[in-house]
Amino acid sequence: MSRRNFLRGIGACVALPAFTSLLPTKVLAAAADARLATTATGAPLRTAFVFFPNGAIPSRWWPTDSGAAMNLSPTLQSLDPVRRYVQVLGGLAHANANPGNDGGGDHARGNSVFLTGVRINKSATDIRAGVSIDQVIANHVGHLTRFPSIELCCDATRRASDCDSGYSCAYQYNISWQSPTTPMTPESNPRLAFERLFGAGPHGERAQNAQRQMRDRRSVLDFVMGDAKAMQQRLSVRDQEKLDQYLTGIREVEKRIQKAEKFGPNIDPDEATPAGIPAKQVEYVDLMYDIMLLAFKTDSTRVATFVLGHDGDNRSFSEIGITEGHHDLSHHQNNPERIEKVAQIDRWYVEQFSRFLARMDSIQDVDGNSLLHNSRIIYGSGNADGNRHTHENLPVLLAGAGGGAFHGGRFVQHGSKPLSNLFLNLAETAGVTGLERFGDSTGRLADV
Repeated sequence: MSRRNFLRGIGACVALPAFTSLLPTKVLAAAADARLATTATGAPLRTAFVFFPNGAIPSRWWPTDSGAAMNLSPTLQSLDPVRRYVQVLGGLAHANANPGNDGGGDHARGNSVFLTGVRINKSATDIRAGVSIDQVIANHVGHLTRFPSIELCCDATRRASDCDSGYSCAYQYNISWQSPTTPMTPESNPRLAFERLFGAGPHGERAQNAQRQMRDRRSVLDFVMGDAKAMQQRLSVRDQEKLDQYLTGIREVEKRIQKAEKFGPNIDPDEATPAGIPAKQVEYVDLMYDIMLLAFKTDSTRVATFVLGHDGDNRSFSEIGITEGHHDLSHHQNNPERIEKVAQIDRWYVEQFSRFLARMDSIQDVDGNSLLHNSRIIYGSGNADGNRHTHENLPVLLAGAGGGAFHGGRFVQHGSKPLSNLFLNLAETAGVTGLERFGDSTGRLADV
């Protein structure tokens, strides 16, 4: 069986839905092969991390009863239709996001520590964080899909240099890190994100357009490489080093082209290409969730991150009657009116997430289970109480069953444990071997 199944027409390739009957019998019958990051039934195992800004109002976030008796709080009430797939995880912390000797900058630390678990270097120019857990997993399973990972956000405006009390803006806007010095910049434009995944143009023409673009890029690369080799002998040693760094980047592009050629024609979902960034925030967030869902549904990637807003985000929510900035309101100083407005924003974010989970649950995967059943989706923030900038007892949810590896429908208090412990669980169930420590972890999280 080919990796993809297509109906081939004149100049068009249309992706078919996943058919259980076309999945190889040996895959269906075999137990999970951890190295292939599949579930016990052979279906792809997806991993996503969704980040929301400025923490949450604790008294409105946490359920009132533990275990399966979980009584969803007002903020989390919209999760009720998919509660069987949701765990509310209490007691998880990021100690390396605390100020320590570094002073201010909790928002920058909230972002960049969220998936790395490390103490970042406080500087506007000397950037040093750590490899994030999504990239650890992507480095292991990324060869199985057209894209090792995708990074999305709803931050259309990005600043440079110093963003938070002496911390680089690279910390402020990124949660995914390929290396300690290289963040994975998320795409904020839905159209560009869609075209990167599926190609430009209308349905029926995208595969052909992508192949043409790939040929053009290869022609340019061939020309550049040939020209660079001719130039190399005339350069000084220092300039040769600069040229080598440049050529390394060119080779990375070449590798991506080779990988695209290996997987054949682009997937071409029967969906209209987004026009760009919608004017309404609810449509913007919903559209980016849909792009992530399409990426998982077509097995274009198995790893994704989505930043709903960077920590410290101060957008207003006029669509729900809140004209003040979110960050400003989060410093409510125990003012009941401001607390209520922040709680409304918290609830709004969860409502969008709930709709995404419901759509995931409505789509059947290759093994007959839902996409949500075969996924692990972390939803959380790098700050706990935005008023005090705390990083203990972070508001974190785990949605999806991971193909049956994780429980759901409950509220679990884990005492005081590093959030990085949970990341070890996620890496292990994705087939990453030999990872005994991550960030500030102290061991795998029990009872997940």
